[in-house]
Amino acid sequence: MSALKNNAVIGVIGAGAMGAGIAQVAAAAGHPVRLFDAAEGAAERGLANIANGLEKQVARGKMQAADRDALLARIEPVGALGDLAPAALLVEAIVERLDVKQQVFAELESICAEDAILASNTSSLSITAIGAALTRPQRLVGMHFFNPAPVMKLVEVISGLATDAAVAETVFATATNWGKLAVHARSTPGFIVNRVARPFYAEALRLLQEGAADAATIDALLREAGGFRMGPFELMDLIGHDVNYAVTHSVFEAFHFDPRFKPSLIQKELLDGGFLGRKSGRGFFDYREGAEKPAAQTAEACTAPREVLLFGDPGIAAPLVDALRNAGIAVNSAPENDDGLLLSVGSARIALTDGRTATERCAEGTSDLVLLDLALDFATCPRVALAVADQADPAALDDAIGLMQAIGKRVSVIDDAPGMIVLRTVAMLANEGADAVHQRVCSAAAVDTAMRYGVNYPRGPMNWADEIGPDRVLEVLDNLAVHYGDGRYRASPLLQRVVAREGSFIESGEEQ
Repeated sequence: MSALKNNAVIGVIGAGAMGAGIAQVAAAAGHPVRLFDAAEGAAERGLANIANGLEKQVARGKMQAADRDALLARIEPVGALGDLAPAALLVEAIVERLDVKQQVFAELESICAEDAILASNTSSLSITAIGAALTRPQRLVGMHFFNPAPVMKLVEVISGLATDAAVAETVFATATNWGKLAVHARSTPGFIVNRVARPFYAEALRLLQEGAADAATIDALLREAGGFRMGPFELMDLIGHDVNYAVTHSVFEAFHFDPRFKPSLIQKELLDGGFLGRKSGRGFFDYREGAEKPAAQTAEACTAPREVLLFGDPGIAAPLVDALRNAGIAVNSAPENDDGLLLSVGSARIALTDGRTATERCAEGTSDLVLLDLALDFATCPRVALAVADQADPAALDDAIGLMQAIGKRVSVIDDAPGMIVLRTVAMLANEGADAVHQRVCSAAAVDTAMRYGVNYPRGPMNWADEIGPDRVLEVLDNLAVHYGDGRYRASPLLQRVVAREGSFIESGEEQ
């Protein structure tokens, strides 16, 4: 099915930030756009906001004045729903209330042509439920943009039970024609992004509650070691805890209180206290005038070693070993061992985290154990996390810190938390993505596209799991499940299947 032609009229209902952004995207692609808002004067204000944003682009030399004028001329504010009658595609971006959306779409059905496509920009409501009130639910589809719509590349195209496949394909092709990266998804709670992203917040909140590290240090590690653009706590403060908690709670409730999506008591307390983040001046961090954001915990300088022992194949830590050699540190080979050790330096035995605590692994036979967390790229990351077993000699930690500092890394020592921070978060993101694929919400490739371009993750969770090794991801989850004894960390059947056949997610051919 081909995209709508550029002369097809696009109707946008709702002239707030999202609706105005969608109108701008459609007009930029050459469509005549009619912009409606029930509030008096709101459509005109929406157009004025678009004009202000485009003027800044012209001032920065990123847009010609003639192109700005032509784009604005294609957007017409209208004062009644009836003025949207000529539209071939109508995109709704109004309040997140099922009854209101149903009422608006029912009115549109009576106004527009029978072959007009009705699209909802909802981020949380069921497309199937919205369509239940319509005469032609097969013409309804989700078209979920991300804020700000002119900038963010992703569009989730959501099919409800009644959605005609041809309608979804037309919207997919149209979004692509508008310069977006579209992904297909089935209408389930959270769709792709709001579902798969939950562990990014949830694991950070749980680690904070358990005292693994403070919020600033967890943020720094996920940025500087994990490669995420923002840490979870500064991101929640930016989104607003009222919004973020509401999404988490709605997904938790929609999945019949599955423990994987359980909201955090810490975030609930912030919400109850009015600590909503940037919008209220305080959240996890203080944004009031004169307040200083706390710095991440960083280890003091320790003595750099001259040589290390390397146990077997370093696997995903190979760039770290190369960095040691480039720093002039002698890397000698030691026999491969059964304890999962990576390096030995001074009194320290260093291993990558596998979901168990260092204390537990030390009790099983490896003395003076220091665990190293995952990094997106061990060669270039500016910070790494270490955790030490309770039984270890304090000198072992100093030796491990000195080793990492010798190759230019800032070191954050965290409490001995199972799975540490980056690997635990990535494993849970990959597991949730795998379960979305397993439940036929979308394809594995769609998960990666959605998370990279909807929330700017440094790597798609499925591709990242393939690089780490699905077997390692499964091992981490299984060890976390044993440690906590609840269903939060249960491994997706798809992950178990990929490991059993020694395959990968991206090459698995798993489709919607």
